[in-house]
Amino acid sequence: MPETRARAHHPEDLARLLVARVNARDLDGILELFEPDAVVAYPVDRPSQGTAALRELYAKLLAAEPVFEVEDPLPTLISGDLALTSTAPKDGTGGRVQVARRQPDGTWLRVIDRPES
Repeated sequence: MPETRARAHHPEDLARLLVARVNARDLDGILELFEPDAVVAYPVDRPSQGTAALRELYAKLLAAEPVFEVEDPLPTLISGDLALTSTAPKDGTGGRVQVARRQPDGTWLRVIDRPES
């Protein structure tokens, strides 16, 4: 029976769900938070785009066994089916920003992620 994971019903849910799935080492769950052609700018000068590239990126990240903390969201800007989310990093790296898109079922997925600036 397939596992049912929580979905992002608000754009701000994506950050919390990503942290939980990284900490659980749930690679498939991480990838479910992104649209198939999403871009993650990590490192910022070598962005990864698409599910295959994101799978490779997050597999390497999970191999390092990081422990992420949930960060407080900053106000979200929504225009139609697009949302700009951000958090204030606890590690002092600058800002984290993401663009999410509302899906036909009303949930949200990441389209662009810049985890560090």
